[in-house]
Amino acid sequence: QVQLVESGGGAVQPGGSLRLSCTASGRFSAISVMGWHRQVPGNRREFVATMTTDGTTNYANSVKGRFTVSRDDAKRTVYLQMSALKTEDTSVYYCDAHALTDDWNSYWGQGTQVTVSS
Repeated sequence: QVQLVESGGGAVQPGGSLRLSCTASGRFSAISVMGWHRQVPGNRREFVATMTTDGTTNYANSVKGRFTVSRDDAKRTVYLQMSALKTEDTSVYYCDAHALTDDWNSYWGQGTQVTVSS
């Protein structure tokens, strides 16, 4: 099994910054893609950003130029640096990882709340 634990959420004013972290633990032999999604209660979960093992990144148009995804494979951790935050970024942010145990599967963290408000 793979466990993902997020941290770094909180409340910030518009224009501010936050950095989210997500660390993977458990019995797996490899992780390929790691990334972030977000979800407002009552809405669909939406893609935010991903990063592959070779450093290729992908971003939702709504966060391009403001968010940066990175990872430290030695620490089994993925980060999301969020800058120039807007009220519409308010959401629960979920970490996800594609990991190899007996087979390749996708795993999710429990989510961390980000609130952008004046």
